[in-house]
Amino acid sequence: MSPESTLQALQTRYSGTVLTPAWGETTLFYNPDAKLKRGAYFATVKEKNGDNDRASELDRAGVFRLNIGASRLLFEARFGKPPARPAKGCHVQGPWDFTALDTLTPHPVYGWMSWVSILNPSQDSFEACLPLLDSAHAKAKATFEKRLRLAG
Repeated sequence: MSPESTLQALQTRYSGTVLTPAWGETTLFYNPDAKLKRGAYFATVKEKNGDNDRASELDRAGVFRLNIGASRLLFEARFGKPPARPAKGCHVQGPWDFTALDTLTPHPVYGWMSWVSILNPSQDSFEACLPLLDSAHAKAKATFEKRLRLAG
């Protein structure tokens, strides 16, 4: 899969999704009818290193990372308790190789928040991530609805 095909598949699967360039990546916000300024995000596709995010070595040609805001329950089922929050400019500590292609890992920076990542997912790996994506989308939808109610 490519970054473009990944984004297209996500936007097709999850209605109400808006693709927005943000924080050096393409962010997928749940924001039907643009009712909020941004909505609630649930996944991102990142194609380059950031100042505080270099662990995946995204400066390699053709490498991109799909990031998913998984539920804590699904995160723990795959990886156990989330790792500790890393210091600024560092990555979470654990036995994971954040440079491995087509391998699901905790997000190198936001794993402590139950986010997960996969570099250059194959179609099979992408499909295996759908329960995580469904969970992330449901969480974003609930956050969106709460923000909408509060905005009144």
